[in-house]
Amino acid sequence: MIRLDKYLTEMSVGSRSSVKKLIRSGRVLVDGKEVTRPETKVDENISQIVVDGREISYNKYEYYMLNKPQGYVSATTDKEHKTVVDIIETSEKKDLFPVGRLDIDTEGLLLITNNGELAHKLLSPKKHVKKRYYVEVSGILNETDRRKVKEGLDIGEEKLTLPADMSDIKTDMERGVSSCILTIHEGKFHQVKRMMKKLGKTVTYLKRVSMGALLLDEDLKCGEYRRLTDEEVDKLLK
Repeated sequence: MIRLDKYLTEMSVGSRSSVKKLIRSGRVLVDGKEVTRPETKVDENISQIVVDGREISYNKYEYYMLNKPQGYVSATTDKEHKTVVDIIETSEKKDLFPVGRLDIDTEGLLLITNNGELAHKLLSPKKHVKKRYYVEVSGILNETDRRKVKEGLDIGEEKLTLPADMSDIKTDMERGVSSCILTIHEGKFHQVKRMMKKLGKTVTYLKRVSMGALLLDEDLKCGEYRRLTDEEVDKLLK
């Protein structure tokens, strides 16, 4: 059981103050009856909540796509830096967390949710969920590097990295720099940077562009976020 104003706020009907005004004005029905007290307790699993003729269903889980900017840590709390969860201002949920980690200097796709079961599935080493990155390096990438990445690299772990794919290689011989799309199927600590270091290159810019079936929305600017669509959620849950 939760307060009616909290229910409606969590379902993005409005801010806590605006929701209270809405309830007091008699625009909310609970199980067919007009309710004017914001503190009224409702059962989020059973109660039928209607606002201005529109039924508001309660969703236990929230899913946000964030285009992570540099300077934020992938955590829920941190004493020194701002966290990616701090960016999500539209949610009243207190249990949001990032699915996996992007380094503080890495940008791109990050899923923020409170669905622990989904996070476990996406991060499980046994699932081999595909993660795709746009990588810029100091050094010249070539076909030999592509082959080595495909075969697996020794980055100091017990086993070689799983076979990965390097595509869309672009080089600037004059400046001595390259870029590529790197697709990996695991998530070891600093893995992309360590792989490139093994190839004799240094990562200068890193951005994740996809994770499993979830693709970074090109319309999201760095630091922006949005809720996942129902279709995106369905794809992830499958």
